[in-house]
Amino acid sequence: MPKVRSDENIVSRRFSRRFQIRLVIEGALIGVLGGGIVALYRLALRCAEEGLRAVTSLASGSPLGMALWFAVLAVILMVVSRLLLWEPYTQGSGIPQVDAEVMGRIDMPWHRVITAKFAEGVLCAFGGLSLGREGPAVQLGSMSAKAVSKVLKNGRGEERLLVTCGAAAGMSAAFHAPLTGVLFAVEEIHKEFSAPLIVCVMTASVVADFLVSQVLGVSPVITLRFTSDLPHIDYLLVVLIGIYCGLLGSVHNKGMFFCQSLYERIDKHLPYARLAVPFALAGVVAFTFPQLLCGGDAIMDLLAQPGALAGATILALLIGKYLFTTICFASGAPGGTLFPLVVMGSLSGALFGIMASTFFGFPDAYVVNFLLLGVAGLFSSVVRAPVTAVVLCFELSGSLDALLSVAIVSIVSYVTANILRVDPFYDHLLARLLGVTPDDSSVNGMPGEKVLKEHHVGTGSKLDGALVKDVPWPSGARIVTIERAGQEIVPTGDTPLMALDVLLIIMGTDYEDDVELKLKQLCRPGINGRWAPSNPMREGARGSRHSDFDFLSTLHKIYYHGFMRGTAHDCTRHFGTRNIDGARAMACSHPQMCSIARTSHSNVP
Repeated sequence: MPKVRSDENIVSRRFSRRFQIRLVIEGALIGVLGGGIVALYRLALRCAEEGLRAVTSLASGSPLGMALWFAVLAVILMVVSRLLLWEPYTQGSGIPQVDAEVMGRIDMPWHRVITAKFAEGVLCAFGGLSLGREGPAVQLGSMSAKAVSKVLKNGRGEERLLVTCGAAAGMSAAFHAPLTGVLFAVEEIHKEFSAPLIVCVMTASVVADFLVSQVLGVSPVITLRFTSDLPHIDYLLVVLIGIYCGLLGSVHNKGMFFCQSLYERIDKHLPYARLAVPFALAGVVAFTFPQLLCGGDAIMDLLAQPGALAGATILALLIGKYLFTTICFASGAPGGTLFPLVVMGSLSGALFGIMASTFFGFPDAYVVNFLLLGVAGLFSSVVRAPVTAVVLCFELSGSLDALLSVAIVSIVSYVTANILRVDPFYDHLLARLLGVTPDDSSVNGMPGEKVLKEHHVGTGSKLDGALVKDVPWPSGARIVTIERAGQEIVPTGDTPLMALDVLLIIMGTDYEDDVELKLKQLCRPGINGRWAPSNPMREGARGSRHSDFDFLSTLHKIYYHGFMRGTAHDCTRHFGTRNIDGARAMACSHPQMCSIARTSHSNVP
């Protein structure tokens, strides 16, 4: 009986109106704190970039001035390296770390991450490194949410949900795009939809955008304007630019991953030796090709002037921006790639538009449309988040006129990149962070077979943190592969299941309805997940989770199968009575069985 009361409290708390109101309040708090920190971060970046341009313009042409600037870069290198040693979770964009936090694999110290990431981002911007603000903004927002969760003394499961909300607030504040923040958090970070998640994420994203609007104004970060949509008769070009962006996105990811492998050969005096490469290059670029510095605002200003750039200049900017961004990001420097990715997408679209105008006689007035299509296509192929790409372009342009063409480009580029079998960018980075590789036999076990059904492990669910061998899988079903961080794992009995895993399960058609029903119960997300990342495999937690499985299995046998399979032993163990009818009444009153009753199509007496 105590178990029934405990589960009733959990379920009723999750779906109560009071709890939904609490989620809205918590989301608003996260939006205020996360949006405020990201607004200050953007202001600091703006000042750093303006200071960089002023200093380098004064030093240009003077050997002494240039030498002094390289000395300043050396000092910045030392400070950033020390900060990375003080808090290693701040290297890179921060988005893979947020993914791992939501999965429960790491437990970042929020106060150290916020302090270090803020300072590192500003210093790298002043140094001129080609890095974006969006990745750090996502990490700053998520750690702000973790701070709110700690103050409210939430459980680990609810904390992970709030971290997702913080990521949405950070993305919304960085791009001035609240819907993009919501979809990015759900599509890329959490990878599942649930009512509590959507309520909290939308609240945090909207509040953060409102706050940033009051500080920095209501204009979007990038304004992409066009006169009218492309004629439908010319939509073959839309398909072609989708293929073109899919190819470029695959090259982008392959090049980034290859450059990371090159940096791994530098294994001494870390991180100083690796960061020395991008800082030295930034010093050279500042006096030779200053348009490539920082995220790319200078390039977007040039693209905003129709006809100001020739095709050769656009190609040089595209290649130079990609190489500079790759060298900076692959070193582990604290900064993101999303804003440079948007800039490169705009350059790619502009280049395609000029080629279409030159070779197919396409009107020059439509060249600006291809900038928007290039952003959507490259974002979709690199990140593999096509829905987010469509919404991002809508919020950047402020118009739905190009919705059809943007959607087509996103889909075609997404499919093209998948056909080329190139890893999604952030999934690959997450796999590197977690040490998940397809050839690791200690993790993957022996090869398996193809599957027929797919199930997602919800955060805080019954499967989250359990071993495969400890799960009472339904009769007639076999788990054969697990997709984790973009990698396919063939599990053994000792393989742990983690939140956001995608389970590929083969099952017999004769038992499909029964199996699907029980798997949905096992995978259903729970707000009050009890698994902590500090010691996920401890025996005590494993035993408690196994008893939960037994309890759910008994309820399922008693109710779903017409109360014929529940034994007297089961009834005594879980309901304190050997009487089947008494156990039946208790099972009917249990909230989990009410859910089963609503979804079951069997004739239960």
